[in-house]
Parts: sequence; C-alpha cells; structure tokens
Amino acid sequence: MNANIKLPDWLRVYGGPILGGNLRQSAEDFAVTEVLGFKPDGQGEHDFLWLEKKHANTQWVARQLAAFAGIAARDVGIAGMKDRHAVTRQWFSVRRPGGTPADWSALDVEGVSILEVTRNSRKLRRGAHAGNRFRIVVRDLQGSLEKLDRYTTKICEQGVPNYFGEQRFGHDGRNLQLAEALFAGKRLPREKRSIALSSARACLFNHVLQERVGNQTWSRLQPDDIAVLDGRGSIFTIRNVDETISERCRQLELHPTGPLWGKSEVTLDDERRIAEQFPTIADGLVNHTNASRRALRLAVRDLQTSLDGNALTLEFYLTRGGFATAVLRELWNG
Repeated sequence: MNANIKLPDWLRVYGGPILGGNLRQSAEDFAVTEVLGFKPDGQGEHDFLWLEKKHANTQWVARQLAAFAGIAARDVGIAGMKDRHAVTRQWFSVRRPGGTPADWSALDVEGVSILEVTRNSRKLRRGAHAGNRFRIVVRDLQGSLEKLDRYTTKICEQGVPNYFGEQRFGHDGRNLQLAEALFAGKRLPREKRSIALSSARACLFNHVLQERVGNQTWSRLQPDDIAVLDGRGSIFTIRNVDETISERCRQLELHPTGPLWGKSEVTLDDERRIAEQFPTIADGLVNHTNASRRALRLAVRDLQTSLDGNALTLEFYLTRGGFATAVLRELWNG
C-alpha cells in the first residue's frame, strides 16, 4: 500500500482513552438493532424480512435470501451493512415477481433467524434507515472508572468526531489497496469497486476531520461552512454564524460537514489543500464518482452505561452512517 495513505491513529477530542479491556469475546457482546425510520406499507411485490443474524456478513445473507427465493442478488435490498462478528437485527427486502410471497418459514441458513415478514411496494434502498441502536460489552475492564461519567457526559453534550471506522478500510488497509488498483486502471467487480470507492472517500474524509479536530472546529460552525441538519440529508452554506446558528449547533441540531470526495464544484479551500496531499485518491475519485457531504460530528443519543463486575455495558443510538467505533475510541483503548 502506498505509504502516503497509511492510516493514522486519528486524533481524539476528550484526552485519550481511559479504559482498557476485551471487546467481542462473543458475538452477543456486540449487538446492533437497525431502526428503519418508516413502516412497511404491507403490500406490493417485495417481501420485507426483519431478521437476526449472527457471525454473518450482510451481503452473504442477501445472497442466501436471493438463492432461496430464486431471484437475482440485485433484487434483494438492504438499508445498511452490519457487523459480521456481532448479533444484528436488520431489514432485508426480497422482490417477488408477481407478488407471490416465499415460504420464509422454510429458510435454513446458519446464523440467520426470520423474526417478522411483511410486504412493501418498494425495494429497500441503501440509507433508508434512520439509525442503529448498539449494545456493547467490554469485558476484563481496566482503567479509570472515576472518569467514565465525566467522559460520557461530554460525549452526550458534544458528540464525537464522525470518523469512518477501521472496518471501512479493511484488514491492513486492503480496501485502500483495491482503490489504488482501480485508479490505476484495473477493472473490479461491482461490489469490490463500491468497496474501493467508499474506502478512498473515507480516507480523505477522516484526514479532513482530523484537521478540524486539531484546530477544535470539528463541532463548531465557521463562516462559509457547509452545514447539515442532524439525521437528515439537507445541507446548506452558513455565510454568517450568528447566535441562533451557534445555539442550534450546541444543541446538536446542526453540524459542520466534510467532503465525501468526488466530482463537485463545492469544496472548501482547506479541504482542497488536504486533498492535494493525496492526488492519486482525489483524482481517482473525481474520475469515478460524484461528491457528497457528511457530518463532521456524530451525535450520541440515549447513552447509558452499566457495570457488572468487571464488564461494562454501553448502550446508545447513532444516526445512519455512524460507526460505534467512533464512540468507543474516545473511551476504550483496544
């Protein structure tokens, strides 16, 4: 992998991790529940499946559902990718031509249980969910429990930097290697191409965010920033930061954004300066995809902690696209 794109230990904001311990000793220690954000309409040609999976990759499960239903994998919809080494509950849609439902009670896939079946008139699209609820257990806990309440209070009040998690980059940065190969002209299968582009965009975004963390503007809107409404896709430019804007930002209603790099006429000077340090990635993304924006800050809702012996349980809610590792890395050294 090109040395210029090796992954740093992205800057933290609350003084560094205060806890140590073991994560994911079992799949049950990392539980994710998808919050869809709308109710299936109960009709149409798509079976909507609410299922639980354990030690199962989301795309692999989608292929098993397609094979069972006798349809192409592209006719299975998901709202978001979920961790493999976890117990996760999420929705899948399966197109049933002619509206004939499948007998899902006969599905036999290791690690997969169907919890509910309904119908919807449209395929489930990426990003259609509102967010995810997490329940994470850190075992063999070590460190400063005295600081835990203070740290979690800050996280609830101010959020955390919205870094892409390490899983976006693959083991040893292999997804970035895929991006390098793609930008060098190698043809990739559709799924690997998507992974490569997502990884490259995440790398540039994290570098932009790290600079904003360093100058303490990751959670504050600056004049000419591009802002986003929390949990929504509406973005707009902030020309002047008045008290109303500042207060809405303090209340986690508005966040500054950073670029998901690609072809665009809307970038900030500092963002272009950082992208120029990674010309292969930046130019490759411009040639392969269109740009969008992502919040620099991640609001952490309903954060609760409980201690049972030397096991700490954390529960919280994140809007779609947020990584639990962005929360954990401010607390846990693992």
